[in-house]
This record gives sequence, structure tokens and C-alpha cells, in this order.
Amino acid sequence: MSRIPHPEVDVDRQLTPGGVDRPRLRLRSTAAVLTSLTALAATSLAAGPAVAARAGVPCMLPRTPAHHSLGLDTWNVSYPRPERDLDAVMIFLSFPDSPPTIRTDELAADHFPATSRFFERASYGKFTLRPHPQREWVQMPETSTAYGIQRDWSAERRSAYLRDAVAASDGRVDFSKYDVVYFVADPDAPGVDSDATKVVNFDRPLRADGRDIRRIVTVFEQHPPDRNVLAHETGHVFDLPDLYHRPVDGKGDWDTHVGDWDVMGSQFGLAPELFGWHKWKLGWLDRRQVACVSDAGGTLLTLDPLATAPVRAGAGGTRLAVVRTGDGSAIAVEARGAAGNDRSTCTEGVLIYRVRNETASGGGPIEVVDAHPDTEACWGSSVYPPLADAPLGVGETFTVPGDGTRVEVADRTPSGAWTVRITPGA
Repeated sequence: MSRIPHPEVDVDRQLTPGGVDRPRLRLRSTAAVLTSLTALAATSLAAGPAVAARAGVPCMLPRTPAHHSLGLDTWNVSYPRPERDLDAVMIFLSFPDSPPTIRTDELAADHFPATSRFFERASYGKFTLRPHPQREWVQMPETSTAYGIQRDWSAERRSAYLRDAVAASDGRVDFSKYDVVYFVADPDAPGVDSDATKVVNFDRPLRADGRDIRRIVTVFEQHPPDRNVLAHETGHVFDLPDLYHRPVDGKGDWDTHVGDWDVMGSQFGLAPELFGWHKWKLGWLDRRQVACVSDAGGTLLTLDPLATAPVRAGAGGTRLAVVRTGDGSAIAVEARGAAGNDRSTCTEGVLIYRVRNETASGGGPIEVVDAHPDTEACWGSSVYPPLADAPLGVGETFTVPGDGTRVEVADRTPSGAWTVRITPGA
């Protein structure tokens, strides 16, 4: 579990003269349609366009210009919203220096149906990601080593790779049919580096078959791949941020912000279910399942475990409790148990975390609060043992440092729900 994740990248794109929009776009081989990378952390999209604001909810933070802002009052329409079923095309790229020795259906099986099932469970069946893996290899015009594929990929070579991939596949794929695009490189090609897997955002969208392509998931995974890696990358396609910590010098622990708790933190996490805040953002929790806590005398709630499926379709009690702590900050409280995407968790209980809407992806927009700061758990399996025992158990009380919000866990019901009392700080 030593693999270090890497953030998305932004790519500037220059339009063809006059901004040509053809029914079937052919990318010019002599002109650099894709040019330089602007930054490791994608910032050029900023807040982006928005849909109309949701009905006012007192504990809902507003969206800000931060990349992948966790403000929820509006939706950035440059991202597909997984409130409806979405179609994803998976295109397999080979290279002239390395004839593939593996079948495309074997590589597709590395990621599907597992990724679709992850999102079906996380959304309580409200969303389905429908994969459309192509059956034939699409050969790139250059050798795998010519592109210089690696973690710290040069802007010029990445641009060449993306330009060639779209041009090579355009005659076989109707991009107008798909909401998500995955380019999967032959993992056995000598120039392919699994650490290069990430989402690439375009400053200006590519145009093919009458559809804007705003981002592409570039997959360079080994066979078999790291678990949940495609769920993590697909989360970015839905405007979810990286939750891991990026050490300034490239050294140190990357999992100090959230540990195992959310696939956007670690693809290896024992409890990879998306945080309740993320589910609220994506539309999988409705207003009835979110409790805004403001009563200074405390509020008694029963929290259903986040990863547990509703007893019947459309049903579900409170899944998330929120205390607004400032204009751009909140304390979130949810129950985590060994079910669904969290079935491998090594601890259960009531989890507390901070949310900040002005903190960009990779900067710590969510930080888990460790209710047991003097202990650790799950050595040998947890990505970050100091946070593996972060949740509160029955009979425990914790006051959030610096904020004063108090969370008391009174009981656990026969059905597995947790009874808690939450008292906002003064």
C-alpha cells in the first residue's frame, strides 16, 4: 500500500482556426490541439457555471471558486451529475513497440462491474454507471516509450498522447453517446507507468461527434489494478476532491487528513464509502436525511449507518448531521458500520469530520477528527492507523477541539443505528 496518489492535471487547449465544430472532428496531426499543462492542481475551471441554487438549508455551505469546492448550494454544470444513469466508454490503447498479450475484456473486467457496483451501493441504487468497453485495441501512432509516460509527465508529451488517443479512436467511437471517457493503456507496454493514472481536465473542451469532452480519465494501471482506483478517478469526474494530504517535499504520510475513510482519500482504504457530505453534494442524500443541528441545548438523533442500504426503496432515516461553524466551515457527524462499501472496515462507530468550502482539492477540504488521539488501530491493514479508531463508540463523549461541538453516543439500536446527542459549541 505504498503507492503515492497524484492529483489531476489541467491542459490548455487551442481551438482549430475559427473554433471549428465539425460533425466528426479529425484532430490535426501538425497542430498542437493540446498544449501545456497549467498546474498540477486543477484550478483553471474555478467555480464554473452553476445550476440554480437549491432550496435554502441553514447548514449547507455555498460553493466557492476552489477547485472541487465542497459548497453545495449550486452544481458546477461543467461536470456530469450522477443523479441520472451515465454512460462510460472504455477505449483500450496499444502501441507499435508492444503487441498486446492480454485481451481487452480481461482489462475491462479489472474495473467493471466492480466500479459500477461501488457507485450503486454508494448511491443507494439511485445511480448507475453503465460501462461500454470497446472490444478491439486501438493502436497509437507512436511507441509507448516515445510518450514519456510517468508520474511527472511533461506537458508536451501528455498533450501528444491525448491528441493521438482521441484521433486514433475517433473513427471507431461515437463520443456523442458517452458521458465519461476512459483511455486504458496496455499495461504490459514498456513505456507505461501505473503511477501516471489520473484525470486530465481541459481548459477548453475537446469537440468530437458534436459533444464537448471536458475531461478524460487516463488509465495506466497494472493488471490486476489497485483496488478502487477507478472509483477514485471517476469521483473526480463528478467534481469530488482529492482528500489525501500532499507533503510539500513529496515525503511524509499522504493519509493524515482522512485515513481509510473515503475512497477520495485512499484507493486502499478499509472504509472507502463516500462521506455523507459527498453523497449530499451528489444528490444521493435528500434534505430529510440531513439534520442541521443548531439547538444550543443539544439535539438527540438516530443515525443510520452510512453504507447500509435502505430497508425499502426510497426509504432511509438520518444519515448525516451537520453543525455550521462559520461562513465556510461545518462539522459533520455520521455513523460508519461494516456493510456495503465499508464491509472491510476494522472499526465501527460515529465519525466526526470538518468540512471547508474554500479549501481546494488536495488541500484538506475534509479532515477527520480523531476521537481517540492517543491510540491507533488496525496495524498491517489500515492506510493510517492513527485514524483507524477515530469513531466514537457507545457510551463515549467527545468535544471537538477549537470548536466546542460535543458528540455523545448514547446507544446502538437492534437495527444497527446509533443514538447520538450533538451539542454545538458556544
